[in-house]
Amino acid sequence: MSEKRVLTGITTSGTPHLGNYVGAIRPAIEASLTGEFESFFFLADYHALIKAQDPNLVHQSTLEIAAAWLALGLDTDKVIFYRQSDIPEIPELTWLLTCMTAKGMMNRAHAYKGAVQANIEAGEDEDMAITMGLFSYPILMAADILMFNAHKIPVGRDQIQHVEMARDIAQRFNHHYGEHFVLPAAQLDDDVAILQGLDGRKMSKSYGNTIPLFLTEKKLKKYINKIKTNLLEPGEPKDPDDSAVFQIWQAFASQGQIAEMRSEFANGIAWGEAKRQLFELVNEQLKEPREEYLRLLENPAEVEAVLQVGAVKARDHSSKLVAKVRSAVGIRPLG
Repeated sequence: MSEKRVLTGITTSGTPHLGNYVGAIRPAIEASLTGEFESFFFLADYHALIKAQDPNLVHQSTLEIAAAWLALGLDTDKVIFYRQSDIPEIPELTWLLTCMTAKGMMNRAHAYKGAVQANIEAGEDEDMAITMGLFSYPILMAADILMFNAHKIPVGRDQIQHVEMARDIAQRFNHHYGEHFVLPAAQLDDDVAILQGLDGRKMSKSYGNTIPLFLTEKKLKKYINKIKTNLLEPGEPKDPDDSAVFQIWQAFASQGQIAEMRSEFANGIAWGEAKRQLFELVNEQLKEPREEYLRLLENPAEVEAVLQVGAVKARDHSSKLVAKVRSAVGIRPLG
């Protein structure tokens, strides 16, 4: 088994945006092309059902996100790229792990605690509208990770807890049934940019402040023009470190371009001009992938075929592991 097995999941509950690209897709694709480790990428459509109960949205998002990764250069010959729901062993392993997971640990999960807190503040029953999906999804996430015995899980700070929970669950299972799982570790990349959205907060679907990744040129320009700026006039020096425009520029520009824009800010570049240059920079980088993305959206059968090939590769791993784990817990033939 490769000592460096890396796993990344992408929830299919919306349209990919610039923040996803800069923070997850681009660094993951670049890393996967080095050939230094085995990479597993999956579309987390079971996870999507926790937040999104619109079947058309989940289905369309699966197509859009798969097409985005392929259009941006994911080489599926070098990685295992699959859809979570194509691997029947994942829900099976989820149940086997559920039977070894302490409820107290699930009570401490950030998403659940946040939902309870929001209910209490609203004067509602604390479990109002909280599903078992929300409550126990860290176990599904643990199954995603442990199924392929991944060593490193690249995550944002808000996801570290889930990797630690997967590690705890694996330890407990191994202690009880013998060594079956590698203990995973969260991999934080502090160099990866967390983009600000249109309103200056972190770019996130939940804030509704995102810039979708593959907008038409006209719409991309419109969105970039919507980025919130302060009231400083042309000619007045501006602080680049306090500006979403500069921050997005930094995520797409070369070192030389970053230095140039810094001095433009010091010289009081007009916001309209800074946004025009930002549009041109981003548009230039996304032009070719956008064409391929739109072509793939028109050819969903081509995307499906890629995912089916990935599912066969993934199941080669998952079916072997689950056979061993089933046997370990006592679910095996009587003969």
